[in-house]
Amino acid sequence: MVENPAQQYPDETIRQAASESVRAGDDIRQRVHDLMLEALKARRFDRQGIREVVRAVSEGVALGAPASRAGMRHALGEAFRGMDEALTRSVQAGHEALRQLVATGRGISDNELKQALAGLRKIEEDFVATLSQVADSANERMRPELRELVSRATHAGTETGRQTAKLMAEFTFAGIELAGEFGVRFAQLAGGVLAGMADALQKTEDGKKAS
Repeated sequence: MVENPAQQYPDETIRQAASESVRAGDDIRQRVHDLMLEALKARRFDRQGIREVVRAVSEGVALGAPASRAGMRHALGEAFRGMDEALTRSVQAGHEALRQLVATGRGISDNELKQALAGLRKIEEDFVATLSQVADSANERMRPELRELVSRATHAGTETGRQTAKLMAEFTFAGIELAGEFGVRFAQLAGGVLAGMADALQKTEDGKKAS
């Protein structure tokens, strides 16, 4: 039996790790970024998997921020940036997967390309929408702070969204807004690219610690 990816990195484990990362108060952005990237790597590269990780990390951040040594508002801002940077890596992985599929001519159809582009285009939307849902269910102390993050992300945009815009400038197809889910082949390849990115970043971090 094939193990469900969510069982390899369950939501509760992600929530606890996110909460602890924020409470610690130091290197919050990097800690949350690394946690989220590892969690994304462990899940299937699709919209559902990404939303699940965003929700679990956001809930953990909301739990840990009030007790953060860095102060609640600062901790939330740094955690948000770490999440945004991790999702930017996901978009970059999807971008690279598309380039590989097109360059190698693996018989990818226009429809598959449209599906992949539309799915990537919705990552920022899903990120902000999921964070908004977490804000709505948060306690009275956390709710306004999280809603402020959502408002800023909605009006100023995110790094994830800016990276997606660059991708759209490279791959332009009519009607991509009609699709919304990733195809199996693209999801597998993008997941592999993301795993490679995560492993490379981990080796870099390990090298810094050893030096």
